[in-house]
Amino acid sequence: MGRKKASSGNTLALQVDSEGNVRYDAIAQQGQRHGKIVQSQFKDLVPLANRKDVDDAARLMERPSEEEVQATTEKTRAALEKLTNGKIKAAQPKNVPDSQGKTSFIRYTPGQQFGGALQQRIIKMTEVVEDPLEPPRFKHKKIPRGPPSPPPPVLRSPPRKATAQEQKEWMIPPSISNWKNNKGFTIPLDKRLASDGRGLQDVHINDNFAKFAEALSVADRHSREEVRQRALMQQKLAQKEKAAKEENLRLLAQRAREERSGVAPSRPPADTQAAMKSALGAYGSDSGSGSEDEEDEAEKEDEEAAKVRDEMRAEKRREREREMRMNNMGTEQRAKMLARQQNRDISEKIALGLAKPTMSKESMLDSRLFNQESLSGSFADDESYGLYDRPLFHGSAATAAIYKARGNIAEGNEESFGGGTEEGIGKALDNDRFGLGQARVGFEGARDQEVREGPVQFEKDTSDVFGVDKFLDEAKSGRKRGLDTEAGSSRKRQQLDKASDRE
Repeated sequence: MGRKKASSGNTLALQVDSEGNVRYDAIAQQGQRHGKIVQSQFKDLVPLANRKDVDDAARLMERPSEEEVQATTEKTRAALEKLTNGKIKAAQPKNVPDSQGKTSFIRYTPGQQFGGALQQRIIKMTEVVEDPLEPPRFKHKKIPRGPPSPPPPVLRSPPRKATAQEQKEWMIPPSISNWKNNKGFTIPLDKRLASDGRGLQDVHINDNFAKFAEALSVADRHSREEVRQRALMQQKLAQKEKAAKEENLRLLAQRAREERSGVAPSRPPADTQAAMKSALGAYGSDSGSGSEDEEDEAEKEDEEAAKVRDEMRAEKRREREREMRMNNMGTEQRAKMLARQQNRDISEKIALGLAKPTMSKESMLDSRLFNQESLSGSFADDESYGLYDRPLFHGSAATAAIYKARGNIAEGNEESFGGGTEEGIGKALDNDRFGLGQARVGFEGARDQEVREGPVQFEKDTSDVFGVDKFLDEAKSGRKRGLDTEAGSSRKRQQLDKASDRE
């Protein structure tokens, strides 16, 4: 009687499995449909082949029978039809108003009777037809949806403290733009590079670069070796050719000395003959047919060498005779010879003393290089500037025409102003017409100066006018200066001397 009625709530009763362990996963299965498998334990993660609480039939995982497939299909079809029907009904209008509206008849009996004839009345009531396009008059607020069923728990590994390496790997650098900096922050370069993601990229170098470098080095080494071998071969050939020429010259000199001394020339050995042949370009191979062939070849070579020596002697003799004639030749004969030889070098003319400098500028320039078009006398060349080439008053006639007194000349007094010539004007200026005599007072020192013919020449005044040198000397000597009486007296004395000279 006094026991309170237990209220039904969401609290679940504590459940235990077959082994006596508390089933904490019962909360995950609450609210689910019957037969739904919810994997909420650790053993659900273990493969079926390794589980011991499962029998062999569960391990085989046989396919369902036809009856189970049909039952599942019917359930699925019923669930889908339920969903589609609900969607269709929601889309259809619930209350379709009639065009005339609902009509009902009501029997009305008034409560107060006034003795009238009518005791009851029948009233016809018709609903007002609503416009289906009329906007709603009341605003319907939707109630928020209730909380859904709790989701199945997600199995996670127990939390553990991350190491420094893992923290470094999980560190995401801040996003820093290379174009915008609205806040005006000073961003270090390492942070800017870290945001670029360059450190996350691995640099891979292709192996072909190493192969290419190896091929280049091998080709360079081979080419250098070939150049070295070629240089050695050329050096050996040059040494051999030089030795052959020296041997040939030595033999020729020896024969010349023997011929000059009158001694019969001795037969050179076989190796010297080969050297002479190689030097003279006779690269034929000795047949070795006999001593007669060798003697004939030696005689031919001797004749050719003698012919070459005779030609060289004749040429040297002609050069000596020419030099002798040149030394004995006079100046006139040399000039005649130079006239015959128009193409002689200028250095030979200078050596003979016949070269003369050109005085005119026209002959120094080649007229063929200039324009050959001739202009009239009133026009000059475009590049000529001959305004100040000649003096303004060139000749006495121009001077006389400018400075002559035309009025006196018209009266016949042509002797006025010295006739207009420069000499006459100078005499007229020196003539003392009024007997005043020469000026007694003029510029100081003008009488001592000579007559100037050229431009004005100035002399440097070395006198100490302001006494600066004297002051410096006294300062260097260390003597104290008193009143500057001596300087003032000397300056005053100079002024008095100048005044007396003027008087």
